Amino acid sequence: MPRIVVLPLLMLLTLAAPARVTAVPRADWTPGEWASESTLELTTDRPDEGSYTFPVWLVVVDDQVFVRLGGRAADRVQKSKSAPYVGVTVGGKRFEHVRCEPAPEQAARVAEAIGHKYTSDLLIRFFPHPLTCRLVPE
Repeated sequence: MPRIVVLPLLMLLTLAAPARVTAVPRADWTPGEWASESTLELTTDRPDEGSYTFPVWLVVVDDQVFVRLGGRAADRVQKSKSAPYVGVTVGGKRFEHVRCEPAPEQAARVAEAIGHKYTSDLLIRFFPHPLTCRLVPE
């Protein structure tokens, strides 16, 4: 195959390839940079289901990352072999050891912040959310 065709083809494949997410050190935990992100991904490892990654909404309140979890997600986090730790992918960065610290005292503030950030929360707020967590890297 002529070089003229190969080079553009390689460039196209490189641009089309999904971005790689690599684990980064705790020092790269920068909540302020993620305030405009719409979701982050949590990874759990329940014995009956293995590793499972799922998206959740996030809000940054007082320079801390919070998530509000429904029953299914809360169950995954609480029954994870690594509980209270989860993996977190946010803003193209992967953190392997993040504590999902229950923050019931922040539930109202987090719910209000989520309501302001996500218009579809108009309906979702009426579903149960048994766990509000502050995400703390370790």
